[in-house]
Amino acid sequence: MSSQQKKTQQTARQLFKLSVVDGVVSAERVAGVLAYIEKTEPAHTLALLKAYQRLIATELAKSEAVVEHAGPVQDASLAAIGRTMSQRYGRAVAARGRRNDALIAGVRVRVGDDIYESSVAYQLAALAASV
Repeated sequence: MSSQQKKTQQTARQLFKLSVVDGVVSAERVAGVLAYIEKTEPAHTLALLKAYQRLIATELAKSEAVVEHAGPVQDASLAAIGRTMSQRYGRAVAARGRRNDALIAGVRVRVGDDIYESSVAYQLAALAASV
């Protein structure tokens, strides 16, 4: 990584820190950071914006549980998963459902980089790998 890339990454991390208030990304702060970037037009603006966007997206993903399911899932079940993940991570986590017929049955829950899976497809893959 070149020194310019390191400097861009460091600047993006500093701007990211300015965008987080009490562990939560603040829309107002993000808007302020973007206005600052637009006004000052720093060197390598596109690379800076890409690095900043990646950091913000990663942080936002930590506050959302994507629940993939093969069949119908009730809103109460999604709310229960959201509460459970909120307790596990010590922060507010909202659950959002997404249909995935490839699971056959069961669910896969993704919070940030963490994946919790209890599906028939996963069990079949594990069985096939053990043979």
